[in-house]
Amino acid sequence: VPERWYSLPLNHIWLNYSMALERLLLEWSSQSIVVVGLNRPKAKNAISKNLVKMMSEAMHDIKNNNKVRSVILCSMVPGIFCAGADLKERAKMHQNEVASFVSKARALITDLGNLPIPTIAAIDGAALGGGLEMALACDIRIASTTAKLGLVETKLAIIPGAGGTQRLPRVIGISLAKELIFAARVLDGTEAFRVGLVSHAVEQNKSGDAAYLRALELAREINSQGPIAVRMAKLAINQGMEVDLSTGLAIEEACYAQVIPTKDRLEGLAAFKEKRQPLYKGE
Repeated sequence: VPERWYSLPLNHIWLNYSMALERLLLEWSSQSIVVVGLNRPKAKNAISKNLVKMMSEAMHDIKNNNKVRSVILCSMVPGIFCAGADLKERAKMHQNEVASFVSKARALITDLGNLPIPTIAAIDGAALGGGLEMALACDIRIASTTAKLGLVETKLAIIPGAGGTQRLPRVIGISLAKELIFAARVLDGTEAFRVGLVSHAVEQNKSGDAAYLRALELAREINSQGPIAVRMAKLAINQGMEVDLSTGLAIEEACYAQVIPTKDRLEGLAAFKEKRQPLYKGE
């Protein structure tokens, strides 16, 4: 067991990447859900060099653990998801450093998007700039109705640099994505749901974690399905969306072939025949 793992009650484990006041908390539940919690309260979870480093380590750990079935990306800071790049840190960077930092942030968000298991962004506060780019890399986005979402980089005379110009049009369409990016417009959760930026908009509760609770509910729903099948479905969809239909169907066929020899497929058939809930082991 790695040194940085600490056992807690209720079969939960926290993975704590800690440096000064910057923390990234990973909650590992007995249900194979990993909760990645951004926790830079004084900086509104702004994306710093250190946060990129910690999140990159987290993505590596998650990717290489087959027991993980779903990931929730959320904030530990009330009212904030992620305010985007750490502009105070950015102001101290040399021009060459900026390009290097943006490249690393882009690679991190690409790694998030390439995780083989379902990822859910729970947006209970402001997700701006790079914060929204992180959410866009997730498979599913859930926002509270009071959340604020926008790619606001043009206000600073720059453009989204960590995937926003590519992922937003793929999610909501080219014309509307252009309008939102050109105008640096910010939407609330209800508006984001209306345009298809988020899958669910939920009324915020007194504790400020309505989107997280809905994400947890969804993760549990996903985790009850066959884990290999879910991984293959994600792979087929993600790769298929980037090619023509004929090639996409071939990708689907190849992914389907991966589930045929699994023990889980036989368990699913047996459970159906015996009228019981299946017990999938990812085998």
